[in-house]
Parts: sequence; C-alpha cells; structure tokens
Amino acid sequence: MTREHADLSEELEIPAIFDIPEDLEDLALGDDYALNPEYVELVIDAADRGDDDRLRELVGALRSEDVADLMGFLTADYREQVIPQLDPETLGEVLSELDTNLREEVMESVPSTTLARALEEMDSDDAVDLVEDLEDDKRAQVLAAMDHEERDAIVSALKYEDETAGRLMQRDLMAAPAFWTVGQTIDHIRGASDDLPELFFDVYVIDPAHKPTGAVPVSRLLRANRDQPLAEIMEPVTEIDVEMDQEEVAYIFDKYHLISAPVIDAGGRLVGQITVDDIVEVIKDEGEEDILALAGVGDAGRDATIWGITRSRLPWLLINTLTAAVASSVIGLFQEEIGKLVTLAILMPIVSSLGGNAGTQTLTVAVRALASRELNAANAMRIIWRELGVGLLNGVALAAVMGLATLAIFHDVMLCATIALALIINQFIAGLSGILVPLALDRMGRDPAVSSSVFVTFLTDFMGFLSFLGLAALILL
Repeated sequence: MTREHADLSEELEIPAIFDIPEDLEDLALGDDYALNPEYVELVIDAADRGDDDRLRELVGALRSEDVADLMGFLTADYREQVIPQLDPETLGEVLSELDTNLREEVMESVPSTTLARALEEMDSDDAVDLVEDLEDDKRAQVLAAMDHEERDAIVSALKYEDETAGRLMQRDLMAAPAFWTVGQTIDHIRGASDDLPELFFDVYVIDPAHKPTGAVPVSRLLRANRDQPLAEIMEPVTEIDVEMDQEEVAYIFDKYHLISAPVIDAGGRLVGQITVDDIVEVIKDEGEEDILALAGVGDAGRDATIWGITRSRLPWLLINTLTAAVASSVIGLFQEEIGKLVTLAILMPIVSSLGGNAGTQTLTVAVRALASRELNAANAMRIIWRELGVGLLNGVALAAVMGLATLAIFHDVMLCATIALALIINQFIAGLSGILVPLALDRMGRDPAVSSSVFVTFLTDFMGFLSFLGLAALILL
C-alpha cells in the first residue's frame, strides 16, 4: 500500500486489510447494495495519482451494474480515466446500465474501435439501444469497425420504429424444426453455443416457412427423452408482431406471465425474440415516464444541466400560469363581496386546495388504470359513477369537518353552510374531472399522463372559487 493510500485509509477509517482484492467488493457495497462513499473516494484518489493498476483493481472488483453506478458519482474527467480500465465485454455491460444522458457522453469519449468491440460482445437488442444514442458521424465510424454480421443485425433493427418490438427484440435465438428430437436439439445447442444467446428460455419450433408453431421451454427439454420429437412436447406460443408498441408487448407479457416470446414479421416468419429482462426495463421506463409526466417534468438525472432541467419544466409552469390566471379571474368577479366579508378570503383557498388534491388522487388512479388496460370503454361508466360517489362522500365528510371548524372559529352558521356546500360541490367536480379528463385525452389519442394534471387543477381551482364565492354572494350577502 502506498503512503498516500495509507493516509487516505486512516482518514476514512478503512482497515488496511481492504487493500486485499478479495475484500474490495465487501468494501465497495453497503448492506443495501449501494456504493459506499469511501469506495468512491478510493477510486478518485487512485485517479488523482494516475495509478492505473489500482484503478483496474478497484473497478475490477465490481459488477458491471455497480461500475455503472460508480460512473454517476464521478466527474467526466475521472470517467475518462476509469473507462480504459474496462475490457470490451464489461464496457458493453456498463454502457447498457447507464442513464441515457450519461451513456451518450461516455460513448462519445470512447474510441470507435473500442466501442465496436464492446458492441460485438453484447446481445443485439442491447447493442441497438447503444448505437441509436450515437451521433451520426460516430455511429458510422463504429458500425464500420464492427464485424459485418453484427453490423447487419444492428442496421436491420434500426429500420424499425423506436419503442416497438422490432427495436426491443433480440435477433439471436434458438429455433428448430418440429421433427427434430430432443437429443438432436440438445446436441445442436452444445455445438452451436457461440451462435446462440448467452441466456435463453425457449426453443422455438418452426415450420418449413420459418413460422413459429410452438415452443419448448428449456426445462422441459432437459426432462424429456432424447428420442422424443419436439412436436410432441412443444407448447403454444404468444406471437409478438414486430411493429407492436413496447407498451403493448409489456401488457401481453404481464397478462400471460411470459418469460419470452417470438417476434414475427408481416409474413409471420420468426425474426427474433423478446425476453422478460427487456420487459422489466420497459415497465420501469414507462412507469418513471408516467410519474414524471404527471408532475410536468422530465427525467433529471445526476448529470442533467440547469438549462436542460429548466427547459423541460418551464413550459408546463407557463401553461399553469395561464390556467391559474383564468381561475383567479373568478375572484375578480366577486371583489365587492370579498370586501364586505374578509373572512371569504381566508376560507377560499381551502376549498380550491382540497379540490385540487382530490382531483390529483382520482387522476393518478385513472392514469394508472389506463396504462395497465384496467380502464376502457367496457367499464368506463362504472368507474365514472364510482369516482363520483367517492367525490360526494369525501365532500360530505370534509364539509362536516370544515363546517364545524368554521362554526367554532367564526360563530356564523350561514358561513358554515356556505363552505360546507362549496366543498361538496368541488369534491364532486374533482372526482368528475379526475376521471373524465384522462379518459377524454386517451380517446383523442393523447397521453393522459402528460397534460391531465394541468386541466384537472384548472377545473378544481376554477370551480372551487366559483362555488364558494357564488354561494357566499347568494347566502351571506
């Protein structure tokens, strides 16, 4: 151990035994499998000293997923020192785990030939994702440096639309004719292992036209007799059209509990497969996208810039400014009433705020139900009536609580009745808008997660002010 490293170990209270490579992984990860800050400091210290051997030792003790996590904690200069310490296979795995913005930056800094070797070590679906993120000039250089078979597979996949099964699928798979026996199939798998995916779950059974007729799970294949034909043990398959949207693919996997599925072209021929690990990533990405869209923001990763974040959030804030101004204009219509009874200004925000919260609750449930195909034309009316009932019950409950509180504080029975009725009306509107707005946007072919919250907030604010001040004008003044 160098003197500098020893000083750092004492400062961070790291025992000297952790210099032994076998213990590095234990040092790197906490009980929650998150990277320890001390380990990141060790990497930074080795980079500052230009100690490539130590860097290689530290990074080599981590799994590719943890190396990707480490990249997020390092600045661009340190990442440029760490990347050369990775072999092509590990580099490819790390790149596939990085956030999109960070991945693009790292790939642009990696030499084209090095990146080409890394892509050749990856499954075709993962390689396509990386190539897609490259700038045109860099992409051309990388593809030119790749083996022609790998290059052709990637170029072919890039012809499909983004976020479709064609982009998601893995072109490497195991297929066999129905007349093959179990023994022939197993022998072929052993002999052609270099041409098969690193991980696969099914052997697809095809007819002479290369159309899938069934599948044999590997677990069943290994249990069957060697002389048994595949046609006798194959199972029906759920085929995925190559042009199908990835959200539809995820829905099918979830509904039928699939581990893998064959992908077919317009002629019904087998062109690839999709496995559950790809679907998990789709579900994660789509879920994060919907959550961020509901809040009107984009994905702000660890390396997002101030300008980039501002640009993604400001448009929705400007739209909210407009809708808030329209909603607030209702207040201007009742200036005289508010001037006569200042108490209205105190209670008015409560009505609109509770309506906004209730509308957001209904909206969130509706967007999730639409995304998971639990809400459609078949049950829309039942769900609408249910949410209206919930809105009314919430309104009655809140009216009772706020009515009693208003009576206790202001000792005015009519004011108590005014806010109670306004809360019932606005909770009803919140339930109605929270379900109808996303349904309407979905019917129009728009993503309900993106803009629903703006409209629902506008409606609950507008009706909250109008109902409370309108009732106050009728009842109190």
